Amino acid sequence: MQAPKETRGQILITTEIEAAIEELQQKLAPFRVAVFFEENFKIEHAKLVTKEAYISESDTKYIIIAAKEFTSVAQNSLLKILEEPPKNIEFIIISPTKSNLLPTVRSRLPVVQKSMQKAVTSLNITLRRLDYAEVFAFLKEHARVDKNSAKALVEALFRKATVEEQLILSQKQLEDFDMAYRLLDLNARPQSVLAMLLMGFSGERG
Repeated sequence: MQAPKETRGQILITTEIEAAIEELQQKLAPFRVAVFFEENFKIEHAKLVTKEAYISESDTKYIIIAAKEFTSVAQNSLLKILEEPPKNIEFIIISPTKSNLLPTVRSRLPVVQKSMQKAVTSLNITLRRLDYAEVFAFLKEHARVDKNSAKALVEALFRKATVEEQLILSQKQLEDFDMAYRLLDLNARPQSVLAMLLMGFSGERG
């Protein structure tokens, strides 16, 4: 069997990595699917992917490479095989952000941005009338988020403020959003970053 046109090789950008893998496995059920899911995709994982890719296949086989972070060395080692994959091999790379991937990798496959609508619509909070109890409730609800999920929440909070509630943000609030992304990139504790953003809204009442 050959790969259906709607599910050819691609780079999928989503913070819901495990859900995306499960969805793909169900969608590709008639085909063989090999999954490589790591917190940090390194050269040793790239070697395993290459070995799997060169196992001869008579039907299409999908190789899913998923990680929250990718080392540059591992990505560079896959460039040739991504550009000239073995017969009947389709690669699907899953990453929470495009910036995780080298431009040379992104140029090998079409990039698909998976909708973040779920994260946006799940925010049960009103920033215009935010009080301390709501801040603590929000932080408790998202107590176990990782760095990439926290980034999605920061994006969702910004959308909530500017699009849904149409608030005019102060210079300090805008700077807080910018700082939030930078702090998360530096592996700051997500709870502390989210608390900083929310307390900025809580202190803006006149």
